[in-house]
Amino acid sequence: MKAFVVSRYGKENNVQVVEVPQPELRDDDVLVQIHAASINPLDLKIRNGELKPLLPYKLPLILGNDLAGVVLEVGPSVRGLAPGDEIYARPAQDRIGAFAELIAINENDVAKKPHALDMAQAAAVPLVGLTAWQALVEKANLRAGQKVLIHAGSGGLGTITIQLAKHLGATVATTTSTANVTWVQDLGADIVIDYKKDDFETIVKDYDLVIDTLGGDTLEKSLRVLKPGGKVISVAGPPEPDFAKEFGANWVLIQATRALSFSIRRKAKHAGVSYSFLFMKANGEQLRQLGYLIDSGAIHPVVDRIFPFRATTDALAYVEKGRAKGKVIVTMR
Repeated sequence: MKAFVVSRYGKENNVQVVEVPQPELRDDDVLVQIHAASINPLDLKIRNGELKPLLPYKLPLILGNDLAGVVLEVGPSVRGLAPGDEIYARPAQDRIGAFAELIAINENDVAKKPHALDMAQAAAVPLVGLTAWQALVEKANLRAGQKVLIHAGSGGLGTITIQLAKHLGATVATTTSTANVTWVQDLGADIVIDYKKDDFETIVKDYDLVIDTLGGDTLEKSLRVLKPGGKVISVAGPPEPDFAKEFGANWVLIQATRALSFSIRRKAKHAGVSYSFLFMKANGEQLRQLGYLIDSGAIHPVVDRIFPFRATTDALAYVEKGRAKGKVIVTMR
């Protein structure tokens, strides 16, 4: 089968389409014919080697972290899926490989595709949808009446997180560029801060939660807009020791995360708030919950652009520019 693989870490011409063997099916796996996959910043970080300490992949590696497709075969232990089922999924982190014609995925990481979506739209959901769910529902326990600030509201993660937070009954503020102000308001944002004109730190205060997608100075400023006891959950800041332990990291890496996150943890403690890093996990049951919300009309994916499979490297380059409104998709069929 054809697949886009990274053969060496780095930004320059290191992702190529090659012929690779069909994936082997484990007892609790489903073999999926991929119809569409989405491009995520995570793919770029893996390609560049930025996550080698946490994710020591063996190269060559098929890239791609979420997908939609059709089940072709099931392993002997599979009970909830059958050949012909239309599904969407985020494979477990040690089994990625969505930029390919076929993939084998554990049944527990798969859910049936929402009826309201076509394959390209469905492929836009798993990674960002699970990240939003695990941040807002699992970690933050966001409740009606609370206030949340979501950075980069027009991005793939921001668009779905705004909608889920509104569905949960929160007041939602977000940051975006001038061109996208009205657009993110239409997604449900109550307060939109044009970062080219205004400093969010001067506009929002006493918030319960910040979802940080940018890190750096934005992360540090976010501590100051929270009320006492508030939370910053970041997908871009430094991992902290608790995350490293949960991830199964060795002692050396745990100590490294302790050092890397020391400054932001100390500042959060001084401000009377909490900081945590989120690296989402595959979860088929949570995808089913998201599917119910999608089919009910509560949330919907936002697709910026669709590329053919042969142009996957062009799609990666487009996402790398950081100007996409919503998700970027590659279609295999």
